[in-house]
Amino acid sequence: MPTPFPNPPHYLRGKLHCIDHCSQVLASNPWGDPVHRDVWVYTPPGYKDSTQDYPVVVFLAGFSSTGESMFGRSLTEMSMARRIDGWLSSENEDSCPPFIAIFPDCMSTLVGTQYVDSPAIGSYATYLMTEVLPFVFQRFRCTGRLGITGRSSGGFGALSLTRQFPAKVNAIACHAGDMAFETTYLSELAASIMPIQAAGGPMPFVESFWRKKRLSGGDFAAMNYLCMAAAYGSDLAGEDFPAKLPVDWRTGAIDWGTYQAWNAHDPLHWIETQQAQDALKGLDFCFIDAGNHDEYLLHLGARRFVARLEHFKIPHRYEEFNGGHRGTSYRYDVSIPDMVRVLSALE
Repeated sequence: MPTPFPNPPHYLRGKLHCIDHCSQVLASNPWGDPVHRDVWVYTPPGYKDSTQDYPVVVFLAGFSSTGESMFGRSLTEMSMARRIDGWLSSENEDSCPPFIAIFPDCMSTLVGTQYVDSPAIGSYATYLMTEVLPFVFQRFRCTGRLGITGRSSGGFGALSLTRQFPAKVNAIACHAGDMAFETTYLSELAASIMPIQAAGGPMPFVESFWRKKRLSGGDFAAMNYLCMAAAYGSDLAGEDFPAKLPVDWRTGAIDWGTYQAWNAHDPLHWIETQQAQDALKGLDFCFIDAGNHDEYLLHLGARRFVARLEHFKIPHRYEEFNGGHRGTSYRYDVSIPDMVRVLSALE
């Protein structure tokens, strides 16, 4: 029976470490966003008194969230740290081996980064893979075996970082990750126009966004579009914004050419390259899932992506569950213990 008191006793809990990291690669980001970031690291129970090394799993937050946001507890959600505690303290035969978890901060003025290197946002892929990971590996006892997971934009990040840094990643779990851009992003296109018009343009909108005490669905849709444009199509010489927008915010006319240019980042398109196929085949664990009525139609993209995985004979595991896009952090219960068992067996 579910319980309103999910936290295990203190002696079964791991420890959260909040470490200040100063980035060099983020120093040139165009928004002046901080180079000092909190990196949250979870170490399992008994870590202090142990001499063993542990595999690492990086948890990537979704759009508009940070690693720190995963530690909240509500009526329907539990802290990710306490969720991990539960996996590690399980006494059944499928218990999860101990591991170290990293929760990075990749927030930006545009409310996200998509975990890519973009002149219009910052070099967040390089930041994560060449700064944060070595920073943590040097301070904690890590085996070097690495898994990456996330939901929504975080799931997209897990796939994207595998393609860009195949030698560093051993396992991924992509939960409702962004893909099939033509269906995923078009669904909010109309809602994004009015807030930008009301503010007088993209840059005034960004400024007004952070001044508001309450944000509407249209505000989030507009910021989502601006962030995706900056992540996938930067144009620092742009008149209204440092990226090419796929829609004219004054008239609503869609620029299909700009939209199609985003496809270079769409997993459904880059999976057709040999480089990406080799990167995914090199994984020891590849988990994909989505709810069967995802509000952003990401289950449709997942079905198409999995069909290409099957076509190219790329080992994977796909699950489509009864649910939508939000409130699905419980799906980590399905993917991460299995991922960690694989990472531990590789030692």
